[in-house]
Amino acid sequence: MPDANRAPRVDILRSQLGRARGLGAAHEGTGTWLAHTLTSIALVPLTLWFICGMIRMVGATRQDVADWLGSPLVLALMLCLLLMTFYHMRLGLSTVVEDYVHQPVLRLTALLTIKAATFFLALACIVSVLRLGL
Repeated sequence: MPDANRAPRVDILRSQLGRARGLGAAHEGTGTWLAHTLTSIALVPLTLWFICGMIRMVGATRQDVADWLGSPLVLALMLCLLLMTFYHMRLGLSTVVEDYVHQPVLRLTALLTIKAATFFLALACIVSVLRLGL
């Protein structure tokens, strides 16, 4: 006979410690969500700054763009934009693969391909911007 003062027992699949820490099955979802959110927030002003800068550069010569990128502040903001964009892209694509690809070998291959592709694309963009700005 159940005790009237006790709450009903609810069976769950997560342990008490896991619930207390707020960790899901992958044990890293909160960190990924936070990184994705912070990069989203950082990308808003950086993207608006970039769009405004490019609108001002309509009709400019290569030398005009190089002079603009030669400013330390502009170069630093451009590098931040590139780093945040590619990191945000890698997080998003990895999340899609982790959620929807169920075959372990295919998942690992896709995740490694995403990491490599975003790294080399980011590197190519950063080298291009540094070459133009310096």
